[in-house]
Amino acid sequence: MTFVYIRMKRVENMKVCQCIKTNIPILTKEDSVGTAIDYFLKEDIDLIPVINQDKKLIGVLTKNHMLRYIKSQISMNMSIDKIVSKESELIIKQREITNVNEISTNLIVIDDNNEVLGLLNPKETISKIQQLTKKLDAVIESSYDGIYITDGEANTLRINKSYERITGVRREEMLDNNMVDLVEDGYISESATMEVLKTGKTTTLEQKFKTGKKALVTSTPIYDDNNNIIMVVTNVRDVTELVKLNEQLLKNKELAQKYFSEIEEMRLQLIDDFDLIAKDEKMLDTLKICKRVAKVDTTVLLLGETGVGKEEVAKYIHKNSNRCENQFIKVNCGAIPDNLIESELFGYEKGAFTGAVKEGKMGMFEIADGGTIFLDEVGELPLKMQVKLLRVLQEQEFTRVGGTIPIKINVRILAATNRNLEEMVKDGVFREDLYYRLSVIPITILPLRERKKDIFTLGEYFLKGLNEKYNSNKFLDNDAIKCLFEYNWPGNVRELKNIVERVFVMSYKDKIGENDLPNNIRNIKEVDILNSDRIIHLKDAVAKVEIDLIKKSFDKYKNVRDASKALGVDASTFVRKRKKYIEMGKYE
Repeated sequence: MTFVYIRMKRVENMKVCQCIKTNIPILTKEDSVGTAIDYFLKEDIDLIPVINQDKKLIGVLTKNHMLRYIKSQISMNMSIDKIVSKESELIIKQREITNVNEISTNLIVIDDNNEVLGLLNPKETISKIQQLTKKLDAVIESSYDGIYITDGEANTLRINKSYERITGVRREEMLDNNMVDLVEDGYISESATMEVLKTGKTTTLEQKFKTGKKALVTSTPIYDDNNNIIMVVTNVRDVTELVKLNEQLLKNKELAQKYFSEIEEMRLQLIDDFDLIAKDEKMLDTLKICKRVAKVDTTVLLLGETGVGKEEVAKYIHKNSNRCENQFIKVNCGAIPDNLIESELFGYEKGAFTGAVKEGKMGMFEIADGGTIFLDEVGELPLKMQVKLLRVLQEQEFTRVGGTIPIKINVRILAATNRNLEEMVKDGVFREDLYYRLSVIPITILPLRERKKDIFTLGEYFLKGLNEKYNSNKFLDNDAIKCLFEYNWPGNVRELKNIVERVFVMSYKDKIGENDLPNNIRNIKEVDILNSDRIIHLKDAVAKVEIDLIKKSFDKYKNVRDASKALGVDASTFVRKRKKYIEMGKYE
């Protein structure tokens, strides 16, 4: 027996089981013609399946056959076995219905074991398919994302309204058109559907439309039972605005990165040491010069007051030089006794003098070979040592104490001093030839009072280090910062560091105010409180007047009774106030 299979031509495909009528009469070949007529009269059907004892389909009894046999005046008691039809066109296996228009009559539906499942009525089937199609359309149309469906040959079958909204393209322009043509005509930049048909895999890409809009599309293949692509469903997401924002974000990020890189590069070029803090333009200009001279082995003389940071600048030059991977050796020429300075700088051979190490000793210059040696306080060198240093500068060689063989070295020399070497040359205490050899490039490090912007930056840096070390959260208030700015800083950065450490230790609260600063910082100069333009806190002004009057009266009368009487206060009040100011460290 041959069974009917119907191939797909539209997307309304559905399973037969969704449309069959299962509650139908079934006859056996032993049933009579009368029984069959009763079924036909009772049920609105055109055919009845006939089965054997194993419930397997053996044929079909149609109403037309019955009418023909009745006309022949057959007996109502006759078995229907003689009139059962074997027409295969009336039987269908449970497969997919793909084109309901091809179903013109009722069909008996059987499974793969030839057992009857039910009856398939074309009118009822069409009605059910239409209902399901309507529901499917409603689902597709209600999707916020765009949906685009093609068949297995990339012909456009369905487009929802969200697709029109997202792309700006009317669906009438694209329906029934092939994706190849739509790409060629410029409706879309590229087709994810075509990629799916090539690869057989889900594909996601960014699509641009003729309207200028952009969308993120994901195309997914749909396969039949033979693993052939029968449809491609594309999901379309509106990313036009997101793309614009992302592009702008990328541009801003690139711009920010560019600016950050430039600033950071400048900062790294100028400041590459945690102990070298600079914000003032004057100091930054000085560091630019240092950066430039760092790349050559020219001798540099660093000039400046004590505590301005000459050693840190020397380290900065070394770190930015070609010798940065080698050692940086510092020698404080003013801290070494005159009788030991030669052996410290140049070393000595074994047995050179009493108390010397038996094996001898390398000097600082020998240790610094290949790197940089920093001669701090070079103005303190004795004249005898100045001669030997001049030889090292000129010849890059020296002889150890007690030795006879010259030792060749490759050392860059940086020197620093807070003294006026030109005046020392005039006074005959510093060799003129050495001075000119040292000051090939003189660089003056400005005092802190001439680079005010570094005061706050350095103060914050020192305070941050102390906070981290002792797990604290102390900070300077505006009045304290103002005092630091107004102070003259004769000790420069070194003095600032010491002051910050002092107030950190002595302050009781996290907030460090003007009153926590030492007197020499707060009282920048003696002022007439009443006649000065300077505004200070009323509490501080009253305290200053009380301190001055208590001190003057006590100095004059030398005893509490007369001093308190002169001020018009009780002796106990005088003693209490004087004791308070002494304990606060304000009574000097």
